[in-house]
Amino acid sequence: MREVKHITIVSNGRKIVLSISTILYVIMINKTAEIHVSGGKIYETRMTLSELEEELGDGFIKVHRGCIVSAMAIHDITDNINLNNGESLIYTLRKKNQIIERFRSKQKSIISSFKRDGIPATKEEYRSHYSSFENLPFAFADIEMVFNDESHAVDWIFRYGNPALAKLEKIPLERLIGSSFGSLFSNMDSKWLRSYERAILYGEMLEIIDYSPEIDTYIKVICFPTFKGHCGCILFDISQIKFTKNSSDAEKALMLYFGKLPDKND
Repeated sequence: MREVKHITIVSNGRKIVLSISTILYVIMINKTAEIHVSGGKIYETRMTLSELEEELGDGFIKVHRGCIVSAMAIHDITDNINLNNGESLIYTLRKKNQIIERFRSKQKSIISSFKRDGIPATKEEYRSHYSSFENLPFAFADIEMVFNDESHAVDWIFRYGNPALAKLEKIPLERLIGSSFGSLFSNMDSKWLRSYERAILYGEMLEIIDYSPEIDTYIKVICFPTFKGHCGCILFDISQIKFTKNSSDAEKALMLYFGKLPDKND
């Protein structure tokens, strides 16, 4: 298990304890530090950037004079710092090579910490570990992320899948298990990589609702971290889901649910 560290800040007159692993980036607005955390929340504090750098540790990279970013939150660096949650940040372009070098070093350190201890070694061991998923009516997969030499997520390997997964993917389990997604689907859409990488590196549980061109199906995916370097994925064919509403509380639940969906302008 990754060690969980915390930071205590004062925001709007209240003491708040934040898990460092949930912090995406910190940006200074005049003399106020905005701490952006996973889930979209922003906490304001009067701490200086130097103070926060010291508190947060070396897992954060200074990308310009008023901004530090969690290395785990970065997907890649192009003309912007592109985060796993879809946000983009500006950075000091003249320091691009230095920032990229620091990012790669930190990502490699994270990835190298993915020890094999406790991870099933064979197909049979995976199947035994996930035996309770065998007869479930929805698709489930355990996938292992594949990173390139620059520590970018480029593909994933199916380590376990239940019979419902084979039905959804339209490929026999014998071909799925042990194969990379890219080797099975030449039209692989990289949009899935960001969410799975985010679950694996950032420890988040995410819901994705999107079109899968690979299987020509609109699907809902819930992904979450399992073993180091892995995530579990529960997948649904949206056309097969039936919705019911049996009480007034259902209205409140739906409002809470849809209130968390990204804004169309995000």
